[in-house]
Formats: sequence, C-alpha cells, structure tokens
Amino acid sequence: MLVVSACLVGVNCKYNGGNNDNEKVKEFLKDKEYIIICPEQLGGLTTPRKPSEINCLDGRDVLCGNGKVISCESVDVTENFVNGANESLKIAQMFNCDKALLKEGSPSCGCNLIYDGTFSGKKIPGKGVTAALFIENNIEVFSEKEL
Repeated sequence: MLVVSACLVGVNCKYNGGNNDNEKVKEFLKDKEYIIICPEQLGGLTTPRKPSEINCLDGRDVLCGNGKVISCESVDVTENFVNGANESLKIAQMFNCDKALLKEGSPSCGCNLIYDGTFSGKKIPGKGVTAALFIENNIEVFSEKEL
C-alpha cells in the first residue's frame, strides 16, 4: 500500500486552493492500492492558506525542535506542520504503507528539494516535515519527479 500527496491526484488542497494534478502520477497509480493525504490540512491549516517555508536546513531539524516553519506573513505554523506529519504517519501506519509518493518542493512533502526559507523561489536540497518523519519511521519516500 502506498500513501500519496492528495494534490498530485487532483485534490484542491494546495496552499493557493489549487492542485498539482499529474497524469504521470495517475498512470503510475493505475494498478496500485493507495491512500491520499494532505499533511497541511491534517495539521489544521485551511485551503487556501499563506505559503510557508522551513527556516532551517529541513524537516528533520523542525522535528527535532531546531527550526520552524514560517508563513510568508511571518506566522509560525510549525505546530500545524508537525501535527500534520504525525497524523499522516498514523494514517500511513494504519494502512501498512511502506512507500510514499510525495509532492516535491513542499515544506511537508518535499523528498529531495524544499524552498530555502526566504520566499525567493530558490530550492535547496532537503526534506519536508512529513517526508522526514516518514523516513524516520521506515517509509520510503519518493517524488513525482522520480517517476
């Protein structure tokens, strides 16, 4: 069983109210059992919401308390991101998921790249909060860019 970022299959849960509908993802999932998640919604954030970025190295630092997730209006939304990651993990474990197909670049779901925390559009190597928690719990993560 696979857990998948909901935005990748057309659910309007992206920060701006849209989605990241991806035909390659849908084709990949055709013959697979999967469940969808949006960690940011599961953490209590609304859709739409202000964009947020991690202000430290990556999601691992956030989980350890060594960094924060901050919105573009300088609001600390760390608790929402950590709660959403924990709820996502509960769902993944409930369904015995051992792999997760997550949205690259997201402060929750980024597997290889995240935004650098400056809201300049620059991406850096790193993991989102949910991706980092999944990895800590032996769930293999990969992004739509790796299909």
